Amino acid sequence: MKLSSKWVQLAALAVLVAVLPLFFPSGYYYRVGALIFVNGLAVTGLVILIGYAGQISLGHAGFAGIGGYACALAPEHLGLPPSLSILLGAAISALLAVLIGKPILRLRGYYLAVATLGFGILVSMVLTNERALTGGPDGMAVQGLALRKILRGWGWRLSSGEFWYVMSALAMLLGVWIALNLFQSATGRAMRALHGSEVAARTVGIDVARLKLQAFVISAVYASVSGSLLALQNKFVTPDIAGFMHSIELVTMAVLGGVGSVVGAVTGGAILTLLPQVLTVFAEYEQLVLGLVMILVMIFLPRGLLPSIAAKMKGRGE
Repeated sequence: MKLSSKWVQLAALAVLVAVLPLFFPSGYYYRVGALIFVNGLAVTGLVILIGYAGQISLGHAGFAGIGGYACALAPEHLGLPPSLSILLGAAISALLAVLIGKPILRLRGYYLAVATLGFGILVSMVLTNERALTGGPDGMAVQGLALRKILRGWGWRLSSGEFWYVMSALAMLLGVWIALNLFQSATGRAMRALHGSEVAARTVGIDVARLKLQAFVISAVYASVSGSLLALQNKFVTPDIAGFMHSIELVTMAVLGGVGSVVGAVTGGAILTLLPQVLTVFAEYEQLVLGLVMILVMIFLPRGLLPSIAAKMKGRGE
């Protein structure tokens, strides 16, 4: 029986995640791997919003900030364990996405981009200026996740890097599985129709406003969970997590790998996370080389890294 493309992609990612640690020369690479998976989760949410539904957002780091600070504030002020704080951050992000999504998703193109940018800046400013609550620019400590202690009690002894590698990988794989299922569902097909032509989608009876809002809320939850995982992993969070540059990084990761492909966007996230580590040999020219690499990819592989390579290989095969 032929396996569907969804399961092939998911299995390939899972095998890669499982095999990579065999080549790690030190524990540091577990931390880098965990960061790749956290970014991959956030980027997967952007694939649903941008790649499926065709809506742009330059403020999604704001939702990551909400998730991160939920894990810092909820245990301290509400007595919630960090695991439930992740869910609280996701719920708050979903609610905010509904409240702001209804008015701003009526906009299109760069008007929508600017509106979402404004949301991200607003969240970042609140986190920076509310010193009494958030610690201001210096940030605040985040309580550790008790699950690692529970696993140790069962006899599973993992270093901090190994634990977060596994946790972040599982979260990303779950997010990828949900996104791939959504792609093949009736809702996913309607989103792709909306991406192709909003007028045509409305003509055939698709509820355009509802679909836009659904995509925006789902992607906000993805970003929130990624922010929570990042804060818990670092045991510290600052307003930079909600900053404009983080939003731009996430969109760039998605576009670099191929915003229409879940696995492609995750690949773009991995590349853009790894490149700064590799380019440290260029010292002060690191940002210049990174920008040059991205320009070349966009010129010669305009559909994104993975989809463009796949298309070229398919063309040669034919």
